[in-house]
Amino acid sequence: MKKSLILTGAVAFFSLLASAKTYDITLSSPTLAGNVQLKAGQYHMKVAGNNVTFTELQSDKAVTVPVTVKQAPQKFDFTAVDTDKKTGTDKIQTIELGGSNTQLEFGE
Repeated sequence: MKKSLILTGAVAFFSLLASAKTYDITLSSPTLAGNVQLKAGQYHMKVAGNNVTFTELQSDKAVTVPVTVKQAPQKFDFTAVDTDKKTGTDKIQTIELGGSNTQLEFGE
């Protein structure tokens, strides 16, 4: 009985991970996400807790960056990346996830 309950919980947990939504973004120039430098190009993003994983489509290379997840009062119509270029390099400030009310904030 105990083994089947643990197995059922594990299957449910991994089903949630497998069904996590991915979002696509395109970066037109090299951009910092937190302290990680991302090359210009297309990326799949997957959010897991307080981390976002960027997978570059061309090389399939993945990097994970910590974020602060916030909930907005309204759903966002499309995925939008807000950057700042104070230091001469684009740096992601926030990403609004289309079809949800989730906003990702990137720290220093």
